[in-house]
Amino acid sequence: MRNRWLALVAVALGTFMTYLDNNVVNVALPSIQRDLGLGISGLEWIASAYILVFGGLLLAGGRLGDVFGMRGMFFTGLAIFTVASAAAGLAGSQEVLIAARAAQGIGAALLTPTSLALLTELFPDPRERGAAIGIWGGVSALALAIGPLTGGYLSENVSWGWIFLINLPIGVATAVLAGVTLPAGRRSQNRRLDLPGLVTSALALFALTFALIEGESRGWTSPVILAAFALAAAAGAVFVAVESRSASPMVDLAFFRMRVFSGGLAAMGLWAFGVFGIYFFTAIFLQNVLGFSPTEAGAAFIPMALVMAVMATVAPRVEARFGAGRTVALALALMAASVGGLATVGEGSGYVDLLPWFMVFGLGGGLLVPLNNVILGALPAARAGIASGMLNVSREVFGLLGITILGAILTNRQNAATGEPLHRFLAGYQFSLVVAALLVAAGIPIALIAMRRLRPQEERPAQTAPGPELQPTPA
Repeated sequence: MRNRWLALVAVALGTFMTYLDNNVVNVALPSIQRDLGLGISGLEWIASAYILVFGGLLLAGGRLGDVFGMRGMFFTGLAIFTVASAAAGLAGSQEVLIAARAAQGIGAALLTPTSLALLTELFPDPRERGAAIGIWGGVSALALAIGPLTGGYLSENVSWGWIFLINLPIGVATAVLAGVTLPAGRRSQNRRLDLPGLVTSALALFALTFALIEGESRGWTSPVILAAFALAAAAGAVFVAVESRSASPMVDLAFFRMRVFSGGLAAMGLWAFGVFGIYFFTAIFLQNVLGFSPTEAGAAFIPMALVMAVMATVAPRVEARFGAGRTVALALALMAASVGGLATVGEGSGYVDLLPWFMVFGLGGGLLVPLNNVILGALPAARAGIASGMLNVSREVFGLLGITILGAILTNRQNAATGEPLHRFLAGYQFSLVVAALLVAAGIPIALIAMRRLRPQEERPAQTAPGPELQPTPA
């Protein structure tokens, strides 16, 4: 029992590293630019190389964990990520830094899906697993807030290299703890990798992620972006064709006929669409409108993250009392209300006007954690890796869509407004908040319908094999 909970600490630390690195870089980019003498394109690729590779390989990383064992893929991803972090921290040129960031993305694509999937092996009892995922979610929430603060402080007061080198002691501590606590685990009886599925899924996600990242700077109708979207669509179509005919598919398309699984992914995607963009543009609001430094802007999110971390540990008990559907719907309602409330904050406002809405958002974000357990629990344990990979793909791709589309809405509204630059930015920012709130709210009926007959977590039997028996058990 004790070793399992210590193993949870190791798994949470691994996730903490990747989440931290996902948002630690942006505030340090000015320091990196000055030190290495970079242009705008170089800065864009330093930020984008990681998420481009990470998003493209998430499904592959999850499937590799299913086939070769979660423990082995966890250590492989951890080693790649830690070594790449050292290379990034010591990089003396643009080329080395971009290559190291891409290598970090490879490590994170192995580490992230296996970290969450390992919890299904460590905690087969649904009630304990719910508590473990709550703790895991709380640690993840802290990483989201500590990232910008850490990046801002280290780049301003020490050196930008330390935003990557800080991963070294975390990685070593995680490896030691995981080495003595993680069990050998199990491997899939079916060791076939489905290479066509791996290649086509990675190609589709890579092309889509590239188009979403580069579309704004290159132009949405430019040949390279249109070609990237076309490649993503073609590779996606081939992937579906391959999986529908494969005797051992990487992703069984029948899973999407399961209301809980597909509805859970849709709810997660709508949340990410609305929230990732708002998190991104609110950081700009804090600095450009309220005059915060990068460190202060990062610190502004800490109260929200603390509330989210606490609620993440409480959420499994709320789910046990009220059911997954109502818990997730309440979480989305709170987050939609908070994003809408932020739209009322305008010129002449201060941080104290934002803080109550940040706290409401933290409540909702913490309550959303059971959705991870619902999505994982919908598939058989032997497919926990691919379930975790698809969950992360939904979150990352829809999050990128949120930043892209809400950014376009903000820019369009800003350009159409009149007056001072601050007034025009606020007009675009507030309108994009309203759109984001509506998108998050759209997930409420989806959660209620998809999970309406789902039993509380402590009563749900673990899924063991694919087939008709995977359908949610009526209450």
